[in-house]
Amino acid sequence: MFDAINSFVTTVNGYVWGWGMILLLLGTHVFMTIRTKGIQRKLFKGIRLSFQKDPDAEGEVSQFGALTTALAATIGTGNIIGVGTAIAMGGPGAVLWCWLTGVFGIATKYSESLIAVKYRVKTKDGRMQGGAMYALERGLHMKWLAILFAVFGGVASFGIGCATQVNAIATVCEENLNIPNVVVGVVVGLLTAVVIFGGIRSIANVCEKLVPFMAIFYVLGCIIILGINYDFIIPALKTIVVMAFKPGAAAGGLVGSGIMMAMRFGVARGLFSNESGMGSAPIAAAAAQTRNPVRQALVSSTGTFWDTVVVCAMTGLVLVTSIMKNPSIDMGSVSDGGVLTSLAFSQIPYLGPVILVMGMISFAYSTILGWAYYGERCVEYFSGKKGLIPYRILYVLVAVIAPVVSLNLVWLIADTLNALMAIPNLIAVLLLSNVIVKETNKYINNLDARDDTEIPTIEK
Repeated sequence: MFDAINSFVTTVNGYVWGWGMILLLLGTHVFMTIRTKGIQRKLFKGIRLSFQKDPDAEGEVSQFGALTTALAATIGTGNIIGVGTAIAMGGPGAVLWCWLTGVFGIATKYSESLIAVKYRVKTKDGRMQGGAMYALERGLHMKWLAILFAVFGGVASFGIGCATQVNAIATVCEENLNIPNVVVGVVVGLLTAVVIFGGIRSIANVCEKLVPFMAIFYVLGCIIILGINYDFIIPALKTIVVMAFKPGAAAGGLVGSGIMMAMRFGVARGLFSNESGMGSAPIAAAAAQTRNPVRQALVSSTGTFWDTVVVCAMTGLVLVTSIMKNPSIDMGSVSDGGVLTSLAFSQIPYLGPVILVMGMISFAYSTILGWAYYGERCVEYFSGKKGLIPYRILYVLVAVIAPVVSLNLVWLIADTLNALMAIPNLIAVLLLSNVIVKETNKYINNLDARDDTEIPTIEK
């Protein structure tokens, strides 16, 4: 039975992550980069805005709170195990495609966040709601597609946001700390329940404190490991670039899998990591206190930079240099990204396992919190407030039982749901590209200007 399910999911995943999805995703990234005249050039402006508050503007949380909530959801196992999976399945060249997805994905993250804020609504009790579903409904009058996105998002939250993350925590805790999977599930479930029942403000408060700490800790750890592997940094970079475009072999048992496999798994892991084009992060952006859509869109776009261009790139370099330095790691016999990542980090005495365990636990737990909010907003869109409590209870239950699920199957399911979410969201971005350009031209040179568009109040 399990083999049949695994085979079916693998087949479906192969279809949704074929050349069609790769071209749609990368095509949108490049198209929006051109249409926004290279909005990546405003990256440092977005970083500065991240730390500014605008308490008089409409919204529930600060711009930084919205960003860290989105980062909490995006900086997760995709940054560690996901990169390992990309290298195991697509070769080291997948790292380059993952990185490029992030660079061009900044424009898509900017675009989807802009329309999320522009078309957001306010509930009777003062809560902000927004995202691809509202852009599709209010901007394109495609209610049916909005509901479809919300359903995909609600279901996806149990996989990409919860089961995958808890499963990864359980794996790393069992291998490095000998903690039983059942114990991990119960503890994570309880900690998740404590936070998510407090709503977006509770989630944002935790994320504002957790995300900066975990990111700085992990990046510093990676820098130290790269210092230890310094003599393999240049050879690793050359290997990553060369094997992104052709198969081959390099030191340490590294084997290229060809351009198609490198692109497929690099792009898939890049999307799973930074979520540009998926439509998830804009749900958090819509809750931000911001004067105009462009201001928050710039802030949100920095999430892709931190997530993929910095964290994923460093993880990939750490893994490739560690494998090249330690030929005992046989990539040919390892197809599980989690095992490959654990083997690579374990080569670093004392420091490696600590960075891996701490990074995995903090990254994964923050993702669980961020995706709980995304899932809530999607569920509330098609079911109303009555669906929130049942959703939260089910979310916690999934966290408890997730450690007993096969990690490879969970990754495949999450990949499939990513694609199903991305399609309606990318349709919204592409069809509303004229609106995105108009809003960008209106505010890009005057980010302090206030948007005078009235935010409609809805029954929810």
